[in-house]
Amino acid sequence: MDPLAVLDAVGSLPDEDIDLAEAALHLGRLHAPDADWLAGRAHLTDIARAIVAAARALADDTLEARALALAEVLTGSFGYHGDNETYDDLDNANLLRVIERRRGMPVALGILWLHAAEAAGWEAAGIDMPGHFLVELQGAGKTILLDVFDGGAVLDGPALRSLARRAAGRDVPLSRLLTGMDKRAVLLRLQANIIRRQESAGAYADALRATEAALRFAPNEAGLWHEAGALQEKLDMVAAALDSYQRFLAADPPALLARKVRIRLDALKARLN
Repeated sequence: MDPLAVLDAVGSLPDEDIDLAEAALHLGRLHAPDADWLAGRAHLTDIARAIVAAARALADDTLEARALALAEVLTGSFGYHGDNETYDDLDNANLLRVIERRRGMPVALGILWLHAAEAAGWEAAGIDMPGHFLVELQGAGKTILLDVFDGGAVLDGPALRSLARRAAGRDVPLSRLLTGMDKRAVLLRLQANIIRRQESAGAYADALRATEAALRFAPNEAGLWHEAGALQEKLDMVAAALDSYQRFLAADPPALLARKVRIRLDALKARLN
């Protein structure tokens, strides 16, 4: 099964039909072609079976009981935890490596928690807090937020405000920092960690390949076309950068950024003449 073909197929699906963990597995294959992805897929099945059994055994079906069941399966039985020691390691953003190592960054761990919740038939979503991905469990008109990097700890008001203060560097209303995410957005956040780290290391060709992979499952994401164009420009891929920037402009971006990109386009066209 070609991972690029799988990601292309994901790009054509409505969000609700995306198998988030499966898509993340194939995304991980691009960065770890030696990893045993079939073993990773079998492990996802093991997680699903374990949480279904735990859900059936619940004495009461409250959100708190669900959170505890998820923690007992993912943290207790399977040993997943956040990697505080080598947080910036690219393996922490690769679901295949996370499964092998049983540790990772919040969004990669969150994908496993969302996979388990979906297997149990529970409503859950990713929450896009800057610098710290969370999982929200939903039901009966209530929600609770879980810090999957911290073993699924349920976050109360003071804990959330503390996280928000660390993320923003100051006190900011939580409503401005807690943004719900669809499945494609969760995949984008996972891949953005790869792209940012490769770009920071000056590995522009690798960052471009990672951006192009993201465009396969999110072809209408304007920001990715802008990112691709900027990387292609750094790599002196003038014709490709022109195409990427034009695709970005076709998405009707904010006026100020569009003006800057048009200036870059004029400069690139001059280089071709």
